[in-house]
Amino acid sequence: MKFVSIVYEDPTAEPYDPAEDHIGDWVREGIDRRINLRGDRLRPVAETKTARRVDGGTLVSDGPFAEVTELIAGYDVLECADIDEAIDYVSRHPMARFGAIELRPVWPVEFDE
Repeated sequence: MKFVSIVYEDPTAEPYDPAEDHIGDWVREGIDRRINLRGDRLRPVAETKTARRVDGGTLVSDGPFAEVTELIAGYDVLECADIDEAIDYVSRHPMARFGAIELRPVWPVEFDE
C-alpha cells in the first residue's frame, strides 16, 4: 500500500530541539527498509504561491491556501505492507514529537491509455 505522510509544524507541540532532530536516521531507516520512496522538506510559506481557476482565468496569490496555525513542512511517499507498518514508521519521525504527521493512503487515478 502506498501512503503520503504530511509533516506539519504545530505551534502547540513540544518546542523544537535541534539536538533531538534525528531526521537523517529516520530517512535512512526508511530507505534501508525500502518503504520510504521519496520525501522532502518544503520551502517557507513566504515563498508559497496558490493558483486557482476563476472565471476561465488563473488567479495567483501569495501564501498558503488557508489561514491556519499548522503549516505543512514536508512530505514522504511510503510503500508499506499495511497501515500499521506506516504508523509505526511515521511515529518515529522527529516531527511526530515537535509537530504532527498526517498519514493518508494514496488513491490512484485510473484512466484509459
